[in-house]
Amino acid sequence: MAGGIEAVIFDWGGTLTRWHDVDFHAESLALAAAVVATPGSSGSSAVEPLETHARALHDAGSSIWGRSRDHQQSSTIADLFAEAGLEHDPELLGAYYDFWEPHTETDPAVRPLWESLRADGIRVGVLSNTIWPRSWHRGFFERDGVDHLVDGDVYTSEIPWTKPSPHAFAAAMDAVGASDPARCVYVGDRLYDDVWGAQQAGMRALHIPHSTIPSEQRGPAEGAPDGVATRLQDIPALIAPWL
Repeated sequence: MAGGIEAVIFDWGGTLTRWHDVDFHAESLALAAAVVATPGSSGSSAVEPLETHARALHDAGSSIWGRSRDHQQSSTIADLFAEAGLEHDPELLGAYYDFWEPHTETDPAVRPLWESLRADGIRVGVLSNTIWPRSWHRGFFERDGVDHLVDGDVYTSEIPWTKPSPHAFAAAMDAVGASDPARCVYVGDRLYDDVWGAQQAGMRALHIPHSTIPSEQRGPAEGAPDGVATRLQDIPALIAPWL
């Protein structure tokens, strides 16, 4: 194992994938395609306007991500529909998946970076705030040829907490088999969830500064990163003094 670093753990969106501005109205319409009924109704929801469901789902998304920001409470896609008061068929989420798929491409710099870290005896981890199932995220890594380079990964849809809860970071450490947060580095694009959160958990934190974080997604605190990576390729040089 390399000197003073056991593992480097990465955020996903905006870090391993490049930041994209997203049309959240279009996202809500794609989600609404999976609605099958309003709980308590006697008939199909197909007679109700798609826009009505989309608005309810958009508002529900604001609520569940607000709970993540303010209370570090995790959610799933099913929780999103429940919050909106709508029933859905998971088999009908294809439009939603297809909406997001163009935004999921792994940065081409990831593979050589992860290969280099692992060659130096440093474990590679992923910790993502997400409502999506593990199978989607692992599928993106498999599609892009990097799934075999991940030593451990945690998706908050599977655990009770989201970043910046220290419990979420502890779960990621457990996943990669790391025992000492002081020997772990977290890499992310958000100064609250990723930098402040990792530092509160006892880790060093590197910031990827290219994402435009909406004001409603920013938390009440910001960490001062231990380093700034303007490119993923900068990471080995940034962590070298800590080895």
